[in-house]
Amino acid sequence: MRYMLLIYDCHREQMPDGYDQVQAYIKDLKDRGVFLAADPLHLPDTATTVRVRDDDTLITDGPFAETHEQLGGYFILDCKDLDEAIELAALCPLAKLGSVEIRPVLELG
Repeated sequence: MRYMLLIYDCHREQMPDGYDQVQAYIKDLKDRGVFLAADPLHLPDTATTVRVRDDDTLITDGPFAETHEQLGGYFILDCKDLDEAIELAALCPLAKLGSVEIRPVLELG
């Protein structure tokens, strides 16, 4: 089953060693055969939010959510079950700086 690990409250400038630890984590995920994709996101102030209300398109600069924890990136893993996804999320070096939310991917079709 595919799981998305959503990385919150971690920004590149918080990582003193750059992404060396993240690259090692990705290598481990690939070695385990579970890695499907991953991408970091630009900082929240680069976001544009689009909402449609009563056929009007509303555009807002910045993130829609006013929250302390902002989405910073994601991993998509193919795990045998939630327990494996939890184990791998706990190994993510970004979990030490922020949080990792695990969401199963809804399989369409």
